[in-house]
Amino acid sequence: MKIYTKTGDTGTTALYGGTRVSKHHIRIESYGTVDELNSHIGLIRDQDINPLYKEVLAEIQDRLFTVGAILATPPEDEKLKSGERRLKNLGILESDVEYLEKEMDTMDESLPVMTHFVLPGGHTTVSHCHIARCVCRRAERLAVHLNDFEPTEELVVMYLNRLSDYLFVLARKLTHDLNANEVQWIPRK
Repeated sequence: MKIYTKTGDTGTTALYGGTRVSKHHIRIESYGTVDELNSHIGLIRDQDINPLYKEVLAEIQDRLFTVGAILATPPEDEKLKSGERRLKNLGILESDVEYLEKEMDTMDESLPVMTHFVLPGGHTTVSHCHIARCVCRRAERLAVHLNDFEPTEELVVMYLNRLSDYLFVLARKLTHDLNANEVQWIPRK
């Protein structure tokens, strides 16, 4: 199978179900940004960090593939002609959101209380987390925007929201683990 199909040469692409849309369609922007986020998380996973974090990040990447599949499926194509769900074994569950919350709570136990805003940076690995967090926020905004036009699974938006929080806490935890400087923003007087 060749990787190139030439079907997108005119500026359109196919969604799950076969519907063709412009490559700048909000649905494409939405799941494309999730794909970008997944790549950034892979970059974090490639850093010299605690293997436990790598396992959690691999689980997150798996969930993001599911999020992308959900966002790539328009409501009218969610069911096959047979009546079965197209993505019958895929979905985001409340337990996926709870998993992120549990991981954040565990990391928070060893972190000092935050008293100011934190500036991104201090260590390359930490910076990668902050970039991923920003891309995650953009993915969330795009999923919400898509929902303005076509219904989107509520748990997708909730998962992306919680994931950006997780990435922030991970950045703080890695700052601590790597003995990096956490630079706090203090407003001018």
